[in-house]
Amino acid sequence: MSGIYDDPRAYELACSFRDVPPEVGVLLAWCARHREPGAAPVRTVLELAAGPAEHAREFARRGLAATALDLNAAMCGYAAEAAARDGVGLDVVRDDMTAFDLRRRFDLVVTMLDSTSHLMTLDAFVAHLRRVAAHLAPGGLYIVEMSHPRDRLGDDGPSVGTAWTVEREGVHASVRWGGPGDRLDPVTQIADDRVTMTITEGDAVRTIRDVVPYRFWTAGELDAAIRLAGGLTPVARYGDFGDVDMTAPEAWRMITVLRAT
Repeated sequence: MSGIYDDPRAYELACSFRDVPPEVGVLLAWCARHREPGAAPVRTVLELAAGPAEHAREFARRGLAATALDLNAAMCGYAAEAAARDGVGLDVVRDDMTAFDLRRRFDLVVTMLDSTSHLMTLDAFVAHLRRVAAHLAPGGLYIVEMSHPRDRLGDDGPSVGTAWTVEREGVHASVRWGGPGDRLDPVTQIADDRVTMTITEGDAVRTIRDVVPYRFWTAGELDAAIRLAGGLTPVARYGDFGDVDMTAPEAWRMITVLRAT
């Protein structure tokens, strides 16, 4: 049975509530702010666990040399086709975010949409960070977007999921990510999030059901992994795409900016 990650078109539709062009604008503004003084503008970018590679494709539209890496063959094929359809150059690589070796370096590496939740152990996270550090040009940045810790550790108890609807080009979808019975294991910090997505396109209706293992990472664990990996120094942390502090009530993400050392 195929799941949400085996259906790139459905996955892209589910995530279409994101406004990717402004997010990419913020990512580039952070590069101007947090790279070394006098650094040249960003010219090369790598998106890890890219899925449909929407951010990488937007970077490419802006004239950057963009590469998208993902382990899922269907996602890689879809990203390449979407880039060709959009008329933008995109290098698509199928590989593991903990073990890739592209033999080149980038001014910017990004991981979006909490894709680091697929790293289930500290060893895996450290291996991932070491691979990132090895692929950054001197003074380059790694920007990693993760869920906000209050999603699982808030005053109201752990989140049991969220639901939303999207509509794109006449296709409507309702998405439920996580359910009332889903619980975070207090030892492994892994939850098996049940995902249900119903897509309506004209008279056709289909439903995708999946179970997605999710590894919750705290801010302290992230900092520990960074220290163990070496080669990267945290320079900023934001609660959204903009100047939102992590402690602000409106913060809903944990976005960390790391610089190659």
